Amino acid sequence: MRHAEWHARVECGGKVAGAGFLVSADKVLTCAHVVEGGDRAELTVSFPQRPGFEPVPARVVAHGGWAAGRLADRGDLAVLKLDREVGIAPAALASADAAHGDRRLVAYGFPAGYDEGTLAEYRITAGPFLISREWIQLEAWRGHGQPLVAGFSGAAVTLVDTGEVVGMVTAADRARDVRTGRMMPTDVIVNYWPDTPDLGPAPDLGPTAGASGAAPGLTDSAPGPSNSPSALAGPPPGLAGPVPGPGNPAAGFDSRPPSLVIHAPGPGNPTSGHAGTDPGRIGATSGLGSLPPGLAAPAHAPAHTHADHVRLRGLVEQAVRVGLECDPVRLYGDAAGPFDPPAPPEGFASLWAAAWFVLCEVDDPDTPTRFADRLDALLNAPARSGGVPDWAPILVEVRPSGAGSDVYRVEVSAYSGRRRHPVASDTVPEDRLPAYVQDHVEAAFRCLTPGADELIAFALPRDRLDLPVDRWGSAPDDPTPLGCTYPVVVTDHVRRTAAKRHVLTRVWDHLRTSEAAPIQRVACDCPDNPMKLRQRMRRPGACLAGFAAASPQARTRPHFEESVTAPAPVIVWSRRGCEAAGEAGCAGADDCPGTAFLDALDARVAHVPPAELPRTILALREEADAEEDHWARDIQLLWDDPHCFTDEHAGAVHLHSPIA
Repeated sequence: MRHAEWHARVECGGKVAGAGFLVSADKVLTCAHVVEGGDRAELTVSFPQRPGFEPVPARVVAHGGWAAGRLADRGDLAVLKLDREVGIAPAALASADAAHGDRRLVAYGFPAGYDEGTLAEYRITAGPFLISREWIQLEAWRGHGQPLVAGFSGAAVTLVDTGEVVGMVTAADRARDVRTGRMMPTDVIVNYWPDTPDLGPAPDLGPTAGASGAAPGLTDSAPGPSNSPSALAGPPPGLAGPVPGPGNPAAGFDSRPPSLVIHAPGPGNPTSGHAGTDPGRIGATSGLGSLPPGLAAPAHAPAHTHADHVRLRGLVEQAVRVGLECDPVRLYGDAAGPFDPPAPPEGFASLWAAAWFVLCEVDDPDTPTRFADRLDALLNAPARSGGVPDWAPILVEVRPSGAGSDVYRVEVSAYSGRRRHPVASDTVPEDRLPAYVQDHVEAAFRCLTPGADELIAFALPRDRLDLPVDRWGSAPDDPTPLGCTYPVVVTDHVRRTAAKRHVLTRVWDHLRTSEAAPIQRVACDCPDNPMKLRQRMRRPGACLAGFAAASPQARTRPHFEESVTAPAPVIVWSRRGCEAAGEAGCAGADDCPGTAFLDALDARVAHVPPAELPRTILALREEADAEEDHWARDIQLLWDDPHCFTDEHAGAVHLHSPIA
């Protein structure tokens, strides 16, 4: 499912009626029974894999002659013309002959409860056999999983390994525990609608799942625990080659086909390396050798091009040769597409193991290219020049759960490559919050782009912005405060609305290149109307509001809330601050701890670029942790650059799935 944006959801009268797929700039194919009421109610088409895309009005312009009310009737095909071209690449169509031979197929439909869609894996039941010269029977790839039910009608039936469409789901067996269905193959669709785009040739991909025999040059070993990508540290089939050494600096490429280049283990070619090996130390000798003799790729390995093999082999050998520091799990997570399998729970023993996994276990033909591109970028990354940090945030969202004042709904996700990766979501009592964050931040790190600057951001309710998240332990076995290990910032959930994000984005467009962050001071005895602070924050160059008093203090609370809501791009305060109580508060004398805090803050951050502030506050927290009564020990930073939290797949399937 290489280009998933062409998958369509068809709605009739505002209700989901079924699925469809884009076949030209403004034409969508679906079943006639899906749009049966389209002449009486508004018909619209949306594209769930294009987040934020508004539904497009549509009308039926061609029909296969299906008789309403009888799903078994022939001609269950409708062509929808959209009111406008949608700027999405249409599906690639192929002859249904390409689906024979036990090829894995996938359909993307919209059954009840899954308005954003879900997947079902199927295969053709038996050879090139047409029922009533109209349909091909489908059966579930496995005996469990998503059945074809109402909502899949009109869905494209797609070859998993090429992304090509070979048919359209038209019906499913309604018997309990029977997982079969029917598709109208593309060859029949052409008969009903001669304007169907040309069908591509059936690709020759070699052995497929369940096929007997193995690829040339590979043994017929069955896949098993000793034959899984995560358990091997040598080069994968097609990548194997001499291990670099003093006498072989280039790890010379063999002229034989890559699938035949397999070297026996020996003193200069170790094969050790298990899941317990530190995946970040790929430059070490252990775990970088070739495959043991007789060990082959699984028979169901997808076919990737020879160029994929050659390029990956060269890049991995170069990475090993130079001792590149790289976590293979994070590298794979950054390259994997939305439908690719997750990395093995035990991780990868080496970069070779990750490369083999990409070639043997991943069907998306674009993933090896993305994996190689990411590795190439790491190998050729320019030296840092101290510019704008390439922040890669881990976002921890804490909201009231409705189950009590001390119970919260917590979601942990990571942002990488302009894509949000959900990691965990649960209802957590307040006393379990630190432990929950510890348990899942490590998993979130695996989703971050290798080499990016990590940032831990907490989105909190307004009345919990003083939560000492920076003082929580970094990990269950590491009591080092989180804020002394990583840059840690907070923000308010109110600031995550579309309107606030729009304003903040405009402000940060300027601040990302600003050279300084002068402080707009809010002293303990601040007599000004809060609106005056808003006006000051709107002046050119103003970005940071600094508070002498802790946020709950009554005298400055209106100013604090005005800064959060305005929204001020950056707010800094001390959770201790000036603790003077009462309406009169503190007169702001020289011995006021709040005044001392602002003076020290001004001296340290006034000339720091706003984009660098999380890193500067990290350094201050490290200083404070090593020195008692340091002025920055309880410093809190509200910092919220929307550019770091942009998700080009916002609203994608996995973000709102009821089973996530």
